Amino acid sequence: MDMLNPHCGVTRDARGVVHVSICNAGSLNILGSPVTDAMRAGLQQLAHDRGIRAVVLRGQSEKSMIGGADIKEMAKLDQASAEAFISRLRDLCEAVRAFPAPVIARMPGWCLGGGLEVAAACDFRIAAPDARFGMPEVRVGIPSVIHAALLPRLIGWGRARWLVMTAENIDAPTALAWGLVDTVAPPGGLDDAVEHTVKSLLACGPEALRAQKALLRQWEELPLTESVNLSVKAFGQSFLTDEPTRLMQGFLDRKR
Repeated sequence: MDMLNPHCGVTRDARGVVHVSICNAGSLNILGSPVTDAMRAGLQQLAHDRGIRAVVLRGQSEKSMIGGADIKEMAKLDQASAEAFISRLRDLCEAVRAFPAPVIARMPGWCLGGGLEVAAACDFRIAAPDARFGMPEVRVGIPSVIHAALLPRLIGWGRARWLVMTAENIDAPTALAWGLVDTVAPPGGLDDAVEHTVKSLLACGPEALRAQKALLRQWEELPLTESVNLSVKAFGQSFLTDEPTRLMQGFLDRKR
């Protein structure tokens, strides 16, 4: 594994699939300010590499993807430092959400609070069968904020309200039924499940996938008519590359 900085490790294969690991952050891969800043910087650095086809975001420890934000650090905050702390986490989530290529959250064990916000900013969430999820902030005197705002879009208002207001955890089957995760792997099969999704993405046109992700991000923000009309231009721009001609011809050739 190559280290982009003390907390962001990267492995890359010949297909352009990059595993980005949260490193040196304790057994639960906790997001203190130095870790948060390092992961954001690493992702922003990688975002310039057009050879990256997909990113798998993971923790160095198998106990979690991200166990949450650093309570020891948060316990010492005042209003100003609290806003600075959460702004760092917001910027990490945005670096994930804005990453040009698809990002897969690899989710063993615990995924809590700020960790679930980072996961919500990913394009796909693949969980181990023993994974557990929760938003415990209100139990330690703070609201769930920033990219917790994605939760109602993912799972609906009622379930999002239940997560952030009861602070109770849910298991992997519940998370799957709610739509919080996309896949729950069989026992011992987390990496195989991640690889299945990776292969699906690699079968697609890389430029088309980048355009699709950008459109999805805009669709989250825009009214329907504006979203529809915006996508006309994106469709036309796809023909500035050779992907449509090449991939459509390949499809037609297979049909013969």
